[in-house]
Amino acid sequence: MKSCQARVLFAQAGAALAVAALLGGCGDNYRPVVTPIGTNGPPAQVGSYALVISSTGSTTAGVVTIIDYSGDSILNETPIGPGPKVFTIDSSGSTGYTVNSDGTLSNFSITAGLQAKQVSESTLPPTAQPVNLLAPSFGLWATDLNGDVIDVFSGSPAAFKLAIPVATSASPATMPVFVAGTATNSGQREYAVSQNVPDNAQLTCNISPTTAPTGVATPIELSSNTTDPAIPVGKCPVFGVQTPDLQRLYILNRGDSTLTVIDTRNNTPDTCTPFQNQNGNWITCHPTIQLPAGSGPVTAEYNAATEQLVVANYDGGTISVVNVPLDEYGNDSNTYTNSNCTTYAACGAVTGGFGTVTTIKVGNTATPGPASVTVLADGSKAYSANQNDDSGTGSGTVTVVNLHTFTVEKTLTVEGHPRTIVNTQNSEFAKVYAASPDSPFITIIESSPTVTDQIDTTVLLEGTPVDIRTTTQNGLSGNNNYSSRVPGYGQPCNLPGATQLTSIAQCQAIP
Repeated sequence: MKSCQARVLFAQAGAALAVAALLGGCGDNYRPVVTPIGTNGPPAQVGSYALVISSTGSTTAGVVTIIDYSGDSILNETPIGPGPKVFTIDSSGSTGYTVNSDGTLSNFSITAGLQAKQVSESTLPPTAQPVNLLAPSFGLWATDLNGDVIDVFSGSPAAFKLAIPVATSASPATMPVFVAGTATNSGQREYAVSQNVPDNAQLTCNISPTTAPTGVATPIELSSNTTDPAIPVGKCPVFGVQTPDLQRLYILNRGDSTLTVIDTRNNTPDTCTPFQNQNGNWITCHPTIQLPAGSGPVTAEYNAATEQLVVANYDGGTISVVNVPLDEYGNDSNTYTNSNCTTYAACGAVTGGFGTVTTIKVGNTATPGPASVTVLADGSKAYSANQNDDSGTGSGTVTVVNLHTFTVEKTLTVEGHPRTIVNTQNSEFAKVYAASPDSPFITIIESSPTVTDQIDTTVLLEGTPVDIRTTTQNGLSGNNNYSSRVPGYGQPCNLPGATQLTSIAQCQAIP
């Protein structure tokens, strides 16, 4: 009897346990809730392109070639206007522009899916003679030798809006060859750079720059499209660089191998009586920075990471690294031999501050003709495109300069005689692109922690390059090269032997 009762109690207990187990397994309310933790991978690389405009002849359609940064592959080839002569992209890296041989202006969006039907055409003034384009994030500006004016374009596609005269009775301002200034409409003005040589003497600053008169930079107010009094610069000004903080503008004067410094906050030359800033440091100003005699500067890049201006000296066969730091108040940052000084002479030589110049020989020959220079975004290296550095190979070179030690690391032979060199730098990898007007190949140089400036590949184009640009710098959207110019007018010609040329047509000829 007791045994049976025990079995019944055991069975009942087992049933209770079974029911409890069943209830415990019903629904998620009785389970611990587990929240998965997602893993975060590296951020996506910013899309980067190299864009090349190539010409197939003065009457046939040019071609825009879009090259992928990461894979060095051609993503797109699209026809544009006939015989493109000038090409640049805007400072936002979103739109490209070309001036064509038939007097038209091509506009196109920078996208891998670009099609011919998306290329817009507008017309220039009927008698326009444009030699330079400036493409800020708003509008488009072109220097025009016909009437010595600056043509301003607006809208999308960009259409001619008005012509701004830069010549006055007080300042002839003939031969306007370059517009430099703000990249965004947050700035106040652009500057038209004029050489003051006759408009029909288009090779004066190529053949005899040292005998030319001094030029001027004419400020143009963005709010009113009117000009301010011209600012004197050096002989044969050919190029200008605006700093991203909009505090200084540097004009390159090929004729006297100087840099004119304009304080763009005050719209005046960078002049002052020596004074002490709020920290008690002695400050002087530098309206002119002298490069070595015979340098012949033609192009430059400003590097914000190191506050240096790196200049390509075409006539001297060198590049110059110019320190141009500012203090926290926007003054030239200086270190002087004598601190308690009241005149420039008494202050003594600059020993590392604003205006210090270090010059490095580039190329393999005595006259390499560096026509262009580009600087990696971290300020570690510079690359010069040596157009005339042909020692019997039929090609020019690119010299790699270490900007920490101011020494040449190597010189590479590239395709053709390079006139333009640009770079894009994303993450730890850098790509450098050299374009030569006498070769259908773009040379791509790679620099990374594991690859030390080796030629990565060459890309075959349809036609020969007019110019090349990249859409990103330092992994950020945008572009810091937003101007372009045609050969001649003091800019290096397409072919070696610029001093032997006698006509602008010969200077600009492409074989």
